[in-house]
Amino acid sequence: MNGNGISRPAVVVIGASRGIGKAIAEVAAREGATVVLVARSPEALAAAAADLGNTARSVFTLALDLMAEGAARRLEAFLSENDLVCDVLVNSAGYGLRGGAAVMPLDEQLGIVDLNIRALTELTLRFLPGMVARGRGGVINLGSVASFTPGPFMALYYASKGFVRSFSEALHEEVHRTGVTVTCVAPGPVSTEFLERSGANRAALFKVLPKLDSEYVAECAWRGFKKRRRLVIPGLSSKLAIALTALVPSAVLLPLIARLQRRSKDPCPCGSGKAYIACCAVRRRSAQ
Repeated sequence: MNGNGISRPAVVVIGASRGIGKAIAEVAAREGATVVLVARSPEALAAAAADLGNTARSVFTLALDLMAEGAARRLEAFLSENDLVCDVLVNSAGYGLRGGAAVMPLDEQLGIVDLNIRALTELTLRFLPGMVARGRGGVINLGSVASFTPGPFMALYYASKGFVRSFSEALHEEVHRTGVTVTCVAPGPVSTEFLERSGANRAALFKVLPKLDSEYVAECAWRGFKKRRRLVIPGLSSKLAIALTALVPSAVLLPLIARLQRRSKDPCPCGSGKAYIACCAVRRRSAQ
């Protein structure tokens, strides 16, 4: 603890080694915050900490696999050992997969639930009571425009982001009168490694939609959080995409999303092992 016996408040950024998480850490550091960078790769964390330079008051790093048992308790212990409290929690870690739910590996799909939903929920609920008791701080949860509609061929990713938005908005209403803010950030596609890792960059939908810059999204997220906003939607293109999903009937919207996210050479979702173009696509054309 510091000289007056009070632990230092810190901005704890989960998924801080790259992308939006790293960019939010940089924004917080420029304001002189004590920043704790959390990610799985020690090497990537060291590079991210070096990039912050002298802008942060103090930078700590913790290499942590969020899907490992006891990960949240380990983070809590790390903060305690360094005389820190989680003043602002940024949940930016997550991943997605593009493809048919019936043919993609089960373990990899369940990993989306574990990281995007379970880990985010546990971290939020572990640190939120302390924030409420102190009457300050809050949580920034990274959602997506995908949270506003089901997403055929990225079914679990879209569903996980729907959970994040619903959970965050409900918590915002519960705690905003206590001085604590819970903000959900819902950007459209962002120019990060996520598009490559998920395979989304090969889908027509993500080629059509404009890509946002991670630094711009981070600035919007931090500014919106400081203004105690419930939901932040960075960029006009994101707002237009959300408005479109609200206006178009599901009977039209879902087949459109499916078509834009499915590639003809993808494994057919029926599980035949054939490419979609040589399997169900042929049967569909024959039935028309």
